[in-house]
Amino acid sequence: MSQAVKETSHFPTEMKRQAYKMVINGEAVEAGSKDTITVYNPATGEAIASVPKADKADVDRAVEAARQAFDHGKWKKSPVGKRSRVLNKIAAIMRKRFNELVELEILNSGKTLMAAQGQVMQAIEDFEFYAGAIVGHRGAVNNVPGPFFNYTQKEPIGVAGQIIPWNYPIMMAAWKIAPAIATGCSVVLKPASLTPITAIILTEICHEAGVPAGVVNVITGPGAKIGTYLVEHEGIDKIAFTGETTTGKDIMAKASQTLKRVTLELGGKSPNLVFPDADLDGAVDGSLFGIFYNTGQSCEARSRLFVHESIYDQFMEKFIGKTKKLTLGDPMSQSTHVGSIISQAQVDAIHDYVESAKAEGATVAAGGDQVKVEGYENGYWYAPTIITGVTNDMKVAQEEIFGPVVVVMSFKDEKEAVKLANDTKYGLAAAIWAKDQGLIKRVSDKIQAGIIMVNTPFSAFPGTPFGGYKQSGFGRELSIESLDLYTETKSVLSYIGGKPLNPFNL
Repeated sequence: MSQAVKETSHFPTEMKRQAYKMVINGEAVEAGSKDTITVYNPATGEAIASVPKADKADVDRAVEAARQAFDHGKWKKSPVGKRSRVLNKIAAIMRKRFNELVELEILNSGKTLMAAQGQVMQAIEDFEFYAGAIVGHRGAVNNVPGPFFNYTQKEPIGVAGQIIPWNYPIMMAAWKIAPAIATGCSVVLKPASLTPITAIILTEICHEAGVPAGVVNVITGPGAKIGTYLVEHEGIDKIAFTGETTTGKDIMAKASQTLKRVTLELGGKSPNLVFPDADLDGAVDGSLFGIFYNTGQSCEARSRLFVHESIYDQFMEKFIGKTKKLTLGDPMSQSTHVGSIISQAQVDAIHDYVESAKAEGATVAAGGDQVKVEGYENGYWYAPTIITGVTNDMKVAQEEIFGPVVVVMSFKDEKEAVKLANDTKYGLAAAIWAKDQGLIKRVSDKIQAGIIMVNTPFSAFPGTPFGGYKQSGFGRELSIESLDLYTETKSVLSYIGGKPLNPFNL
């Protein structure tokens, strides 16, 4: 196996660097091959840093480090209170370096200042949440017949391979790392090749806070090669993946060969239902945020907008008008609403969807093309786009576009609204805008989605389960339930009677 070049267990103090290294067994290391990947700023198109291009030998080293840390280390056996204190210290260090983390997240992802600030803050709050949640995560004493005693205990599942996407780099890393290490698991994290920087920094912070060497490792490189190898690796006990559905299906198939535990948080085509009694201005503003936040590059983006026919014209006039007022520009500015697209390839994919809608007879009511932003002419930008005249069987209504594009349809009554909302292979999220509490309850009960937002565009806070129905995956993150995904439940049944048992009466 190729040996990576070791630096020192003390990581560089500067977060902004020209070259970043992986973290394996508490050390900053290059790839064994010395190969690197160039990382770009999507807003400018400029190269900003390099990261190692790991190969299978590097994955072996990371898995071995995690395996040794789990099998022979002290972390999984450490008192819950100690693990809780370490998680809180991770959060405290992140708070201290908040502005630096925000800047790195913007540079590497092209998202806006508002978006980056919110996502870094949630990453911090994730560690704080699990620091508290793990204290109450315990087994139970169960009622059993006669002279028997039964209790259950929670034990960490082992080594978790975690693969995260490019749209929420530091937040997804926190969603994965925090519950895993809270339960006593060890981790091998594989961030997206386009946005690896803050995941590396977060891993370094974990070590600074007192996480032992080998408990949290991060490897960088192409998902098709090292991500696949991580999924297949016999040293991995669980895979947690966030990404698109096709890849999730492939991961599930490959993980089945070794019967790994699997958690999948996949794609979405979330409906946004506006009923006639809704607060119209609130529904317009919330719907605007629901699709154009994070430049539409979000799995739970409310990308299918259904408006009751009685208020359709009034709603759309306001919605289109405000969409055209959205500001694209300096991601570091608080006044910028919409950031850049992650890559030119993603811009091209988005535009292909828009063109397919036009070919099928739909109308582009706003946006509809790549744009040049003053001062950022070499970056990747796409105008916030509204497509009307859509039917729910069109490609743009059924497939995840993953960009600032919303398709709009009208509905005549509650029954049709629910039917249209559920007419998709996805089931991640849905939004309802209405005042009638009876209607809200009925529609919430009938919509096939894991997350229902009522009169709000916000979908998740630490403590609220996040996950989907149907082909949007399974398992719940960001909540108490996540701890169960990283633990096994062991049942211990004891006979406590005074007379020995003799079932055969011999």
